[in-house]
Amino acid sequence: MSGTDVLADRFEEHRGHLKAVAYRMLGSLAEAEDAVQETWLKLERTDAEEIRNLGGWLTTVVGRVCLDMLRSRTSRREDPLDDTYVPDPVITPLSRIDPEQEVLQADSVGLALLVVLETLEPAERLAFVLHDMFAVPFDDIAEIVERTPATTRQLASRARRRVKGATPSAEPDLGRQRKVVDAFMSAAHHGDFEALLTVLHPEVALRVDSGALVGGAAASKLVRGARAVAEQALLFRQFVPLAQYVLVNGAVGVLNASEGQALSVMGITVVDGRITELHILADPERLAALDLPDLAG
Repeated sequence: MSGTDVLADRFEEHRGHLKAVAYRMLGSLAEAEDAVQETWLKLERTDAEEIRNLGGWLTTVVGRVCLDMLRSRTSRREDPLDDTYVPDPVITPLSRIDPEQEVLQADSVGLALLVVLETLEPAERLAFVLHDMFAVPFDDIAEIVERTPATTRQLASRARRRVKGATPSAEPDLGRQRKVVDAFMSAAHHGDFEALLTVLHPEVALRVDSGALVGGAAASKLVRGARAVAEQALLFRQFVPLAQYVLVNGAVGVLNASEGQALSVMGITVVDGRITELHILADPERLAALDLPDLAG
């Protein structure tokens, strides 16, 4: 086996971790893959024998690559992302999982958190993701953002306050999540407005990202308040029979599909027995690019 093959094998051992870092940094699965590939190219051009801690080195490099991508994204964008943007969801089948898998699911980052991360400055996002999610020391992060460790600590602290204020602790138990989602879907299917109000938090937010080309009732929108969200749910009650339960970023969610093609994916945040946020991705172009579970049709 050549030296390059050995290095590639060592890199593959870290690929899952690197993609997890990049996804949290970018909120885009395709961009996360690009960042991981760029990290590999940088490793190929480096004398690996000089790297004492390959995992730490790769984490630092992928962080720097993501920071550059975020800054480039910000500079290209004439207007900031609007309130209807939904990051790429990670979709896996909903099935009975063993305790080890349950721990992994609990470590998933929810869509609600990713939406908040999109509002952070690139350096704040990097400091928060690397330190709070992956325990990278501030001294290492400071080198990436070209700030002092003290300033880097402040970046993470500011980000932490914004995240904490916008994302209350969600229900961790998948069984209890399922009961709430069952109640919501049943109420929508039967047109039971009062039952919908019971399962929706009074300040619930519905975010629908349909892309730029979809108009009319299905267009992108942000709706707040239980009554307004319940009204939206009733408008699309005919699609409930198409729904399949899946895990969306580790939480119980819904995949709507017809004839083997995904129509929408809905991430659901449950807090204290009520739905606080609904994130729906219905952009046909972005849905087509997602890695979806086998569809029943």
